[in-house]
Parts: sequence; structure tokens; C-alpha cells
Amino acid sequence: MNPDALAAALLAVVTPIAARRRPEEELGLSVADVTLERPRNRDHGDWATNLAMKLAKRLGTSPRELAQEIAGGLADTDGVASVDIAGPGFINIRLEAGAAGALAKTIVEAGDDYGRNDSQAGNTINLEFVSANPTGPLHIGHTRWAALGDSIGRVLQFSGATLAREFYINDAGVQMNNFGASVLAAIKGEPTPENGYPGAYITELGRRVLEAQPDLLDRPADEQLAIARDAAYALQLAEIQESLAKFNVHFDVWFSERVLHAKNADGGPSLVDEAVDRLRAQGHVFDAEDAVWVRTTDFGDDKDRVIRRSNGEYTYFAADAAYYLNKGDRGFAHKIYLLGADHHGYVHRLKALAGAAGDDPDKDIEVLIGQLVSVNGARLSKRAGNIIELDDLREWLGTDALRYSLGRYPADSPLSLDPELLRKRTNDNPVFYVQYAHARTHNVGRNAVDAGVDRSEFAPELLTHETEAALLGALQEFPRVVAFAAEVREPHRVARYLEELAGLYHRWYDSCRVTPLGDAPVEPVHRTRLWLNDATGQVLRNGLGLLGVTAPERM
Repeated sequence: MNPDALAAALLAVVTPIAARRRPEEELGLSVADVTLERPRNRDHGDWATNLAMKLAKRLGTSPRELAQEIAGGLADTDGVASVDIAGPGFINIRLEAGAAGALAKTIVEAGDDYGRNDSQAGNTINLEFVSANPTGPLHIGHTRWAALGDSIGRVLQFSGATLAREFYINDAGVQMNNFGASVLAAIKGEPTPENGYPGAYITELGRRVLEAQPDLLDRPADEQLAIARDAAYALQLAEIQESLAKFNVHFDVWFSERVLHAKNADGGPSLVDEAVDRLRAQGHVFDAEDAVWVRTTDFGDDKDRVIRRSNGEYTYFAADAAYYLNKGDRGFAHKIYLLGADHHGYVHRLKALAGAAGDDPDKDIEVLIGQLVSVNGARLSKRAGNIIELDDLREWLGTDALRYSLGRYPADSPLSLDPELLRKRTNDNPVFYVQYAHARTHNVGRNAVDAGVDRSEFAPELLTHETEAALLGALQEFPRVVAFAAEVREPHRVARYLEELAGLYHRWYDSCRVTPLGDAPVEPVHRTRLWLNDATGQVLRNGLGLLGVTAPERM
């Protein structure tokens, strides 16, 4: 019996009680309203609920009296061994061993889908993260959002959301011309121009651009910058995409800022032009001081924003507006932006923009701010000189260690990683601890084959050892952990769950044998425990997958 089934059983018991006590009132409860928690002390049972305390006042009775009524009805439910009342009205529930143990087979049969849920079904979400300027390699600041953004996307999709991971390419504006000028100067052997980009990677890009365009310097001067800029941009963007792919991060959409500024196919207004007109139609645009403004203070911004300057040039806010509206035009009702620690000022601005566009700023847009991350002993990039590159970190620490470590902490907490710990193959290293548990499940499976133990028999009532009850209880929790992680956008909850599960598995491994000792015969309990072993491996594998981390079969 899983938590959802138990919640349904509780609902079936309390509904007639409510109808008898308050026949004129419709209770209106669903399974989602029935809260079940694991007792801290497992001697109190497998599950606890405060349902009686929640409903007692509405039903005109005391919590303890209502709890006793619920307990009496629940005690006759198949799979429930006992029901006790604690304190002012908590209900503690103990399941029969067979009902609890049946979960092992359920998990194995569900396979990669165990933990998948529909808590986010019906939500169409655009998740934007990283969105680095294509003027240089990805660095340590991008690394945290790459890991977290991708994992948030994974738990959202696993929870039923329709989702697109999107990278906004900042490929328009002054920085692109400065980038192109830097590459062209490197080709010509000249110093880096003012406001340009230094570093060996610029020299390398210049070499590659000249290799692809050997007649570049023979072209008219006004063409050289555009050719160098666009060719270097394509090379740098490809490098960014390759870096992310090696970090096990993949995007569904790579959205170019240039699209927003380009005239349409008929030479008509650009998306930025149309955005201004659409906001004006909503009644939130006004003209003052020869400029065009959006009255964002109506939606909590600290000041109104200029969207077009008096010289006719658009501001960055204009591109933000066009981009936000474009996301809605593409069918995304909900937009999530993942921004760095230095972007707090964007929160009110983007929410105000949502309000000006006619959306609900509290419902249709989320802006998540991530804090800084540092790695002790990490060296600055030899190519870029002033940054720590993602590629260097990945090659030094490994994708799994880096992704898991970045994923196991809340985004809003500053983070300092210990490379010595992450490189250890000991239980002190969290990612090793979890991956080793998974590898151990496979080792147990291989030994079982050698000993003639298979899954031809399943007797869940035999899973009675205290470590088996604890392990099964944790396995039951996985779907709820995933659903909650998706709801609050916190994949670190999956990581912490996996560490707890790994600990419970290691304790079970030390106490319960899957293969018989010596020449002892294979018994039903051995075959049944193999199901539990394999179920644990499946959950560890599913959880690691949500973090973008591999699940090795041998270590």
C-alpha cells in the first residue's frame, strides 16, 4: 500500500463520518488534502496523519474523538495492521508487512517511470537559464545555473509539466561589436581595443576565423568587422553548446536576441516594435521627455522604465518586453527565469513587465536568483585569464561530482565546494556514497545470479526485518519527494533524499542476505529480497537521473 492508496482509504473512512455529523455540509476533500508523514520514531508506525485535527472543528467534535472514529474504520482496511491515537488526535498507522513489501515489485515493474507523477500536469512552462553572452567561454558562475536549471527542468517534466528549456543568446548590442573588434585586432596583431575582450581564447578564435576566411584582410575595412564578429560568434556559440552537452545539459530552444530586432519578412515592424505597440494597447505606455516609457510602477517596480530613448533607440528593457511577449505567443503560460546573484534588480522589473503585458505577476512569472559558488583551489582559465572555466572544472572534478554537488544545495545559499572531498572515493563524498549504493545493488544482483537466486517468487510478507521496513518506507516517499521538488523548484531535495536512501540500503545490506550462506538452499525470502534490492537500485537510478548524474553499475 503506497501513500496515495492509504490517503484514499482514509478519505473513504472519513467521508461517511462527515456525512453523518454534518449532513448539510459537503466536505469537499480529495486525496491531496490528506497529509501523511513518516513518524520520526518508527516504533509509532509507518505513517501518521493529522486529519482528525484538521477536520474536528468543522465536524463539531474534538480531535481525539474524531481520531478514534477514523481509527475504528481504518482498522478494517486491507493492508493495515494497526491504528493508534497519539496526543491530541494524531493517528499512527502501521501497515501489514505484505502490504508494505508489495511496493518492491511495484517499483521494479514501473522501472524508469517510478516516481513519475502528474502534480505539474497542465502547466506549460518556459524555463530559461544560463543565457550567457556568446563572447567568451562559460565560467563558474554559469556552472551552478546550468546544473540547477537542468535539474529543475527534469523534476518538472517528471512531474507532468509541458516544458521547454531555453537559452537566450545575447547576440545583439554593443558587446557583440566589441567582441568582433577584439577578434579582428587579434587577427591583425594589434592590441585589444578599449572595452574589448582580452585572453588567449580571442587569439585562438582569430586564428580559426582567418583559417575559414583567408581573404578577410583583403576585404574592405567596413566588411572586416562584421565578418570577424559573425564568424567568431558562431565558433564561440558552438563551444558553449559543446561545453553544456559535456556537462549533460541540453536545451530545447536556443533563442537569438537578433530575432527580436529583425524586421519581419515583409520589411515590417520587428518584434520589439510590436511589443511597444502591444504594451501601449494595454494602457501602460506613455510618452514623456521625448522618450517612450512603460508605467511599471503600477505593478510594484521602483520606477517607470524607458523602453525607447529620445534618440529613437530601444533600451534593453524593450528586448526584455519583446522576449517575454514572444514566450507567451509560443504558448507558454508560465515563465521561469533563473538569474545570477547580481540580477536582483531584474525581479521587480520582470514582474512589472508581466503585469503590463496583462499577465498575473504572482502567477505567470517566477524569477529565481542564485547565489555565488566558489571552488577552493580552482585556477583561472589559461585561455581567458580572468575566469574559472566550466570546462576546466568539469575536467578537474568530473561531471558527476560537480553536478551532484551543485544540485544538493538550495540555489539561494552561497556555496563553496571542496575539491579534495569531491575527488575522494569514500563515503564522506556524497556523490560517491549514493553512486556506490547503486553499484552495490548491481553487485548484489550479479552475486544472486551466481547463487541461483532470481525473481521467480515474491512473498512480500517475508520482508519483516526492521531495516526492510525502513527501506520500504523511504522507497514509498520517492514520488512525493519528486513532486515537492518540482513544486518548490528545489532539486536539492532529491539529492538529500538519495543520501538518506543510500544509508538505509547500506544498513539493510549489512543485516539481510539476498544470497544464502554457504551451501544453504535458496529460500523464498532470498528471492523476495532480490526484488527489494533491485527496487532500491531503480529508485537510486531514477533519482540520480533527475540530477543529471550517472548511475554506475560498478565502482
